[in-house]
Amino acid sequence: MSNIIVDAMGAQCPIPVVKATKALNELKEAAVVEVHVDNEVAVQNLTRLAQGKSLEVKSEKVEEAHFVVSINATGEAVAVEENIACIPDQRGNTVVVISSDRMGEGNDELGKVLMKGFIYAVSQLEKLPKTILFYNGGATIPVEGSVSLEDLKSMEAQGVEILTCGTCLDYYNLKEKLAVGNVTNMYTIVETMNNASSIIKP
Repeated sequence: MSNIIVDAMGAQCPIPVVKATKALNELKEAAVVEVHVDNEVAVQNLTRLAQGKSLEVKSEKVEEAHFVVSINATGEAVAVEENIACIPDQRGNTVVVISSDRMGEGNDELGKVLMKGFIYAVSQLEKLPKTILFYNGGATIPVEGSVSLEDLKSMEAQGVEILTCGTCLDYYNLKEKLAVGNVTNMYTIVETMNNASSIIKP
C-alpha cells in the first residue's frame, strides 16, 4: 500500500481538510494519505473527516507544532463537500483519572480488557477531555508496548494533555519507557483535578 504525503504545515482550517479531501479523491487504489499539520484543531477536523467517511484514521504528535494524521483509504472516491465547516477546538474541561491498569474488581484479565476498551471509548468522544492523568498502576499504561498507546497518541495529537506521575514511573522503573505525554508531579495532579469542571475515574 502506497503512502501519499500531504503537506498542510502552516495552513489553517479548512485548508488541511480541503487538501486531504483532494488527495483522497485522486486515489486510484488503496493508499494511506498522510497529512502533516501544525495544530491540534486541524488534527481534530481531519479525524472527523475520516470518521465521517468510515475510513481508518490514526494521528500522532511528532514534535512540538508537528502532527501527522494518517488516513487509510480503500481507494473508493470521497465526495468533495463544497462548504467544509471548521469545527472549533473540541476539548472540554473534563479530566480523566486512571489509577490502575485494569477497570473494576474481579477478574484481572477482564479488567485489563475493560480498561483498553475504556481508553478507546474516551478517544471516540465527540468532546475530548482536557487532560488524562495516570498514577499508581495507571502509570504502566502510557509506556512502550501498551495496547492503548495508539489511542493515547491519537488523543495527544488532538490536544489532550497526557500526564503521568513521575514518582510512579520511578517505582515501576518505567520512566525511560514513557511513550506518550509528559511526566508530572503530585502538585500538578492535584491542581489539574481541582481546576476540572468534571472528573471521570473508571
